[in-house]
Amino acid sequence: MSDILKMLKAKDPGEKEFHQAVTEVLETVKPLLDRNPEYRQAAIIERIVEPERVIMFRVPWMDDQGQVNVNRGYRVEMNSAIGPYKGGLRFHPSVSLSILKFLAFEQVFKNALTTLPMGGGIGGSDFDPQGKSDSEVMRFCQSFMSELFRHIGHNTDIPAGDIGVGAREIGYLFGMYKKLQNEFTGVLTGKGLGWGGSLIRPEATGYGNVYFAAEMLATRDDILEGKTCLVSGSGNVAQYTVEKIIELGGKVVTLSDSSGYIYDEEGIDRGKLDFVMRLKNLRRGRIKEYVEKYSESVYTEVDTSLDYNPLWNHKAECAFPSATQNELNEKDAQNLINNGVKLVSEGANMPSTPEAVNIFLNDKTLYAPGKAANAGGVFVSGLEMTQNSMRLSWTKEEVDNRLKIIIKSSHKNCLDTSAEYGAPGNYLAGANIAGFVKVVNAMLDQGLV
Repeated sequence: MSDILKMLKAKDPGEKEFHQAVTEVLETVKPLLDRNPEYRQAAIIERIVEPERVIMFRVPWMDDQGQVNVNRGYRVEMNSAIGPYKGGLRFHPSVSLSILKFLAFEQVFKNALTTLPMGGGIGGSDFDPQGKSDSEVMRFCQSFMSELFRHIGHNTDIPAGDIGVGAREIGYLFGMYKKLQNEFTGVLTGKGLGWGGSLIRPEATGYGNVYFAAEMLATRDDILEGKTCLVSGSGNVAQYTVEKIIELGGKVVTLSDSSGYIYDEEGIDRGKLDFVMRLKNLRRGRIKEYVEKYSESVYTEVDTSLDYNPLWNHKAECAFPSATQNELNEKDAQNLINNGVKLVSEGANMPSTPEAVNIFLNDKTLYAPGKAANAGGVFVSGLEMTQNSMRLSWTKEEVDNRLKIIIKSSHKNCLDTSAEYGAPGNYLAGANIAGFVKVVNAMLDQGLV
């Protein structure tokens, strides 16, 4: 195993996020490999860490001042053993090949856990939609899709949204794809309800995260009602995580963005959440404006000199990191435990560093990795694909019920698998092994391709 990691780091130097994701999976699946020597004989590890295809291209576009700008576009098609590539598009200045390969690698196992026939992929650009006009975003999306359209399709690769890619961006991307291909097909998910989108799709990642947390609490005869919760981020995932926590009787006291975070000791109620949704989704403002509206709350600006995030240093019982990768480090994990947190459920992808994860596992904290806890979004994306293929639309209640059922099933799968491989209650091991088994068995069935 160590030889494979050394080889990977030598082949792809500097891709620390990708190396981190691969290391986490390989460390947890070792008992599975020991039981199945045929996996090693078939070099399954060497094959599964290598993307099937990486597409990289330039994206020229013109801003409102007539200035030509050039960004870089990507699509990492990681693994299609159990279905067409499925995963988001991320538009953010931090986007790099390392981040996209880590996200695509995680997506492979996350999609496998949904039980739907979907492979794993991810894409995006270092374009920053923050502060751009609708016209600028449209021109960028059209230029981006004018290259990407060659590599995607409803039976090949079905992108969705991610950080920086919401309903506006999906609309512009889909419109350009439809024009170029001269067909109306479910090639993107997260579409508008009037043209092929699914009810519950915007809510699904956040809702699913909370449903998974509730299942974990139930193993200890506990519930979310009455619990104080810390949530990071203020985008789609964080918003609907808060909404579902409120619905189940919990109290959320924090939200954040890249500039800082707010702490509202009284709790973010439905009215306050509506304000945040208007602020972020329509006005595209900053979270500090929350304090101007609700003076009883406190805003803390990001301080890069600190070796911890003060958002995670408040009294609470549950934490839902829902912003970005590696936002929660070793010191943050210890602060959470010291402040009474007994459950951590990841809404973001790999938001906890390896050191933080080890602290949670050693403390017997109920810890759900993102590939298990935030899979609700891709599951409902799969349902959107099904509805598009059948040319019909399911009700909100039907989609939500299907989401609850699959989250319950996924939770049981992770829990049962962790026990089977000698790590009862370790959702990280359970999720990695359960997803890994499904993917690699399909790869072996299909031969050396």
